Amino acid sequence: MTTLRICFIGDSILQGTGDAECLGWPGRLGRREAAAGHDVTIYNLGVRAETTRDIAARWRAEATSRLPEPFPGALVFSFGVNDMAETPETGLRVPMAESLENARTILGAAAAWKPVLWVGPAPADMSRQPFSPGPGVSYSFQNDRTRELSGAYARMAEERAIPYFDSFGALADNPRWSGALAAGDGIHPVAAGYAQLAELIGAWPAWRAWFD
Repeated sequence: MTTLRICFIGDSILQGTGDAECLGWPGRLGRREAAAGHDVTIYNLGVRAETTRDIAARWRAEATSRLPEPFPGALVFSFGVNDMAETPETGLRVPMAESLENARTILGAAAAWKPVLWVGPAPADMSRQPFSPGPGVSYSFQNDRTRELSGAYARMAEERAIPYFDSFGALADNPRWSGALAAGDGIHPVAAGYAQLAELIGAWPAWRAWFD
């Protein structure tokens, strides 16, 4: 049996927006490992619309209060899709060079502190752009930019020996994911999409190494 407290830190796709079961993919991963007999505590610290700027400012304080010594703790990060969104007022929310520098700072500090996994940004439904989450708010997500950012993240992760799960590569052109996005709002899938992502990450060797 593995005993582990895990902070999942990221944006709305990590948080599970649009999931009628209110689990997202972190909750499903925790449920799976608990059913297998592990003593796992899941902290979902996803915040809607957050970019790497926002996450860089908050992650350490939020994780520190939840991962006290001497209890075994770990970190899973997932972000980036909001960095590559455009707004009519300001254009790209976070330039790619800054997104990479933010990721470098976040992951460097995190990996020096606890075991870390990194889950890349997922594709959106391009037919549903621009996306309006509320009155007077509009974002335009573009998969070409997200794909480019994910590739750069993957190279950075390899350089730093941090396990990286390429969500974009796993889900782009995947009919199950596309169907879940279509049934959702085009950015966030319905429950079936989060279940699919949990299945993929749950079988990922880097995740399994924490439990097997």
